[in-house]
Amino acid sequence: MPEVSLISIQVGLPKQLGEVAAVDPMERPWTTGFFKEPITGPVHVGRTHLTGDGQADLTVHGGPDKAVLAYAAEHYPVWQADLEIEHLGYGAFGENFTIAGQSEETVAIGDTYALGPVRLQVSQPRQPCWKLARRWRRPDLPGRVQKTGWGGWYFRVLTEGVVEAGLPVVLLERPYPQWTILAANDIIYRRNRDPQAIADLANCPLLSMEWRSFLSRFGDDPDT
Repeated sequence: MPEVSLISIQVGLPKQLGEVAAVDPMERPWTTGFFKEPITGPVHVGRTHLTGDGQADLTVHGGPDKAVLAYAAEHYPVWQADLEIEHLGYGAFGENFTIAGQSEETVAIGDTYALGPVRLQVSQPRQPCWKLARRWRRPDLPGRVQKTGWGGWYFRVLTEGVVEAGLPVVLLERPYPQWTILAANDIIYRRNRDPQAIADLANCPLLSMEWRSFLSRFGDDPDT
């Protein structure tokens, strides 16, 4: 197994961008907490967010089940070459933690990790939204992220504390190895339509309540 470590931490508070009179839809007003900047030194990880971090729309972002967003460092060289964006540094996908040695193929729902004194548990995949497109002025980017399954994953915080870049990410428990982030994405994006698999994921007790509720209604409407 490759060594897993936290190589960069990013935070950022919501801000307003754009111009009211802009002709280009990409330049019109919007409020976002997507812009995350790397920080050095220790930072406190609380139950719902990192110190200095925030989200603009708390109806769909943040909260106990989405306290920390993680992203795989290994994806960056691929995106850099594919998107040809000059400054695609850590935090470009809105993540708080950039982690080396992990990906959506290896991280599973319910995984519990130690980062120094902090204990984190994987709660759900991250589904890219329109703000990713606005951030990089690439309307096709959310769809491309969905296709690869490289959206990242969320942690809930079991034990609060202080972390800093460079800490090892130590797996303590893996109760649901079958439910990798990639496998869960295959369900939510309808690449896997097996009713039993959908039901099994919906009943996973460590999956976020938001996803469990959504998946419980999956069978009601085939176009959900």
